Amino acid sequence: METLLSFVTINKENYKQVAAIYKEGIATQIATFETEVPDWKTWNNKYLSIGRIGLQEDNKIVAWGSLSATSKRAVYKGVVEVSVYVKETERGKGLGEKVLNKLIKISEEHSIWSLQSSIFRENKASIQIHKKCGFRIIGYKEKIAKLNGVWQDNMLLERRSKIIN
Repeated sequence: METLLSFVTINKENYKQVAAIYKEGIATQIATFETEVPDWKTWNNKYLSIGRIGLQEDNKIVAWGSLSATSKRAVYKGVVEVSVYVKETERGKGLGEKVLNKLIKISEEHSIWSLQSSIFRENKASIQIHKKCGFRIIGYKEKIAKLNGVWQDNMLLERRSKIIN
């Protein structure tokens, strides 16, 4: 029997599960430049109130995604950055794609015309998921920042909405 997956809004009550998945992403050293999981207040202030979703199975969050502003300038209100993380034991099951497709839908419901993502060059799985969901590589930032003393590149990916002009 297949288990049922459902989306929930990330809030203070379920953030502990989200933080645990985020910690696993940090440990890969190819998911984020962060080295520590932020507390709820910091995380809550970083992400938009729309598009902070958890994908749950049997009332446990197994993947999450969020949207964050790329700029405070009004002209860029329709441009956001996406983040997607999948629990280590659940990777390779298509959950990242489900989360990213849901974020795409939410973004278009809120008149967002452009989604961006900066992904470590070595994070091939994330790059493939984004490409599968209609993102295209538009370039890269060479040696954009150091992680544990090592310069890292980020691939820049973008998805332009076909329904929001």
